[in-house]
Amino acid sequence: MAHLIEQMAYVGDTPWHGLGQQLSRHQPLEVWRQQAGMDWHIEESPVRFIADGVGHLGSIHSFPEQKVLYRSDTRAPLSVVSQRYKVVQPEEVLEFYRDLTEYAGYELETAGVLKGGRKFWALARSGLGTALKGQDQVNAYLLLATSCDGSLATVATPTSVRVVCNNTLTIAVDGMSQGVKVPHSTEFNPQRVKQQLGISVSQWDNFMYRMKTLAERKVSQEEVKCYFQSVICNAETPLDDPSKLPNYRALNRVQKLYHGEGRGSQLCTAQGSAWGLLNAITEYVDHERRARSNDYRMDSAWFGQGASLKDKALESAMALVA
Repeated sequence: MAHLIEQMAYVGDTPWHGLGQQLSRHQPLEVWRQQAGMDWHIEESPVRFIADGVGHLGSIHSFPEQKVLYRSDTRAPLSVVSQRYKVVQPEEVLEFYRDLTEYAGYELETAGVLKGGRKFWALARSGLGTALKGQDQVNAYLLLATSCDGSLATVATPTSVRVVCNNTLTIAVDGMSQGVKVPHSTEFNPQRVKQQLGISVSQWDNFMYRMKTLAERKVSQEEVKCYFQSVICNAETPLDDPSKLPNYRALNRVQKLYHGEGRGSQLCTAQGSAWGLLNAITEYVDHERRARSNDYRMDSAWFGQGASLKDKALESAMALVA
C-alpha cells in the first residue's frame, strides 16, 4: 500500500505517529529541509488541453482561469487551482520557525510531507511544560501546516502533548482554538501570524489551568457513560444497552482505555476524572482509530475527522467543570 507520507524526519524519541527518520538535535533548517522531504518548490503552469481536430494530434487550447501546481524535483502534478490561489512553499513552513528556534527557545521535533507533497507541516516544542499533580507531564508545541490542493488553509496551531502516552490536543481556551488560519486567497505573512498567535506563557497557563480542573473533577459511572456515548456515538441520552448505538466498537475501546488499558490511565490525574475521559478519546484517535495506515491516522488526527473528534471531546469534558 502506498503511504501518504512522502518523507519526514524527527528528533528525540519516536513521535506519537511512529513514523519518520531520526535526526540528532539542533540541526540547521537546511538539514531539516533535506531530511524531511521538503527540499523542493511548488511550480506553476497554465492549464492547457487538447481538443479533437482534423489532425490526429488535435489543437492545444488554454484555460487562463486555472493553473497547475507541480513539484520542481519530480515534475509530479499536485493540483489544479484558480489563478488567485496563493502558494505557500515547503521552505516557508520551516523558515517560519527560524527566529523561534534561534531566539525564543523553540526546537523542531518533526516535519514532513503528506500525499506526495500536497500537504506539509512542521512541529516545534516551545519549551513550556506543566506536570499535573507533579507527575503527569504535558508539553507545549506549535504546529504549522498547509496544503497546495485546497484541502487545508495555512494553519498555525498551538498544540499540547501528554508525555506518558504522546496524546496530542489542540490548545483551546473558553472553547476557542488559539490557532491562526490563513486562507490561500491571502498572502501568508509569517510575522503577522506570530503576532496574531500571541505566543505567550499566559496562553499556555490559561489552557493548563483548565486541564488541571479536569484532573481534579471526579466523575461518576453515569457521567462516564453519558460522556462516551455522547462523544463517540452522538447519543443525546445514554442507553443501558449501548450495543445498539453506532460506533459501538469504538465506544467499547475508549471505555477500556479509560478503565485501565490506556497509557497513563492509572495515574492519579486520570483515574476516575474528566482528564481521564478526555485522554481516553485522544489516545484512541491518535493511536488506535481504524485507518489504512499510521500516516492516514496522523492526517486525520491533526487535520481531519480525528481532530474534530478530539475537539468535541475537549468541549464535552470542559462542560463537566463549567
